Amino acid sequence: MAVRKPGLIALFDVDGTLTAPRKVATPKMLEFLKELRKVVTVGVVGGSDLSKISEQLGKSVINDYDYVFSENGLVAHKGGKLIGTQSLKSFLGEEKLKEFINFTLHYIADLDIPIKRGTFIEFRSGMLNVSPIGRNCSQEERDEFEKYDKVHNIRPKMVSVLREKFAHLNLTFSIGGQISFDVFPQGWDKTYCLRYLEEFQEVHFFGDKTYKGGNDHEIFASERTVGHTVTSPEDTVEQCTALILSNP
Repeated sequence: MAVRKPGLIALFDVDGTLTAPRKVATPKMLEFLKELRKVVTVGVVGGSDLSKISEQLGKSVINDYDYVFSENGLVAHKGGKLIGTQSLKSFLGEEKLKEFINFTLHYIADLDIPIKRGTFIEFRSGMLNVSPIGRNCSQEERDEFEKYDKVHNIRPKMVSVLREKFAHLNLTFSIGGQISFDVFPQGWDKTYCLRYLEEFQEVHFFGDKTYKGGNDHEIFASERTVGHTVTSPEDTVEQCTALILSNP
């Protein structure tokens, strides 16, 4: 498929940018992205693994977009083919990994919050996803924890403790979504995906958590990108339409 704007790619965060957090993209959004892809190269980058991104954007997601970066780009697909992967276990080693997991689980066990469910640490290829409430909570419980967290700062306080305790591991802690935060080596944030986009002179990135500490901040602030802060999927469509579709 010929790209009418050579050298330019529109790169999108998933949660809060293309979809409501952990929700499925609307038919309107999917149609918008289909039309956008006729004009520019389109990529998506999310902190979740590929299965969760597929739940939100469709089972054929790696074929529906030019680039799909899951786990911040630590697992990378181009044109439907896997082009790169990175392993947290091989980077840290089993002992350091176990040390971190044991401390984190003890911290959560002693944490007094209204409810707890299951899967407090999700092990992904290139990162750990830590959830004080547990990823097995319902959507209603997610929404309630998000409100509770904004008042009591459960995740920011936990990140502060872990950052100090494990300073020697040079880890990055990135709060995203409603109930969790990601943990990965420094440099393995969403800027990791940019190594696959060197052919593009302009990388326009759209994300909602672009503030410092948010999981879109590093790529938003990167010298390699033109960053755009959005407030909702609807705002994403509006900004991208004004920038690209209405400006041939």
